[in-house]
Amino acid sequence: MVMMTLPGGVAVYGDTQFLPGYSVLLPKRQVSSLNDLTIPERVAFLKDMSLLGDAVLQATHALRINYDILGNTDQFLHAHVFPRYQTEPAERLQKPVWLYSPEHWSNNKYLYQPGRDDKLRAKITALLNRQK
Repeated sequence: MVMMTLPGGVAVYGDTQFLPGYSVLLPKRQVSSLNDLTIPERVAFLKDMSLLGDAVLQATHALRINYDILGNTDQFLHAHVFPRYQTEPAERLQKPVWLYSPEHWSNNKYLYQPGRDDKLRAKITALLNRQK
């Protein structure tokens, strides 16, 4: 699912795609939180998170991008990049993605499917390549 290695991390395409284009940025070294990175590493990671968001936004024509760095469940740094769409129900669009029903995270119909998702993944990767 790796799209590209960037100066501050590795951009990967999400394994669930109920919001098409969902991606994640992983740091180059495994740490528990953003605070465990040096200041230059933090700057590079956060910059690359925003560049990944730019690429997702441009590729999907989403309404906006939501960024999320939590660390409550998974004890390793990673940044979620969620496109949010005008087509989402209004009550969902005003709330965090995590409030979608559990089936959105586990139902096979939302899991990555090459035939359905490869084109968008390739488009995001191409846009990331242009930002280098």
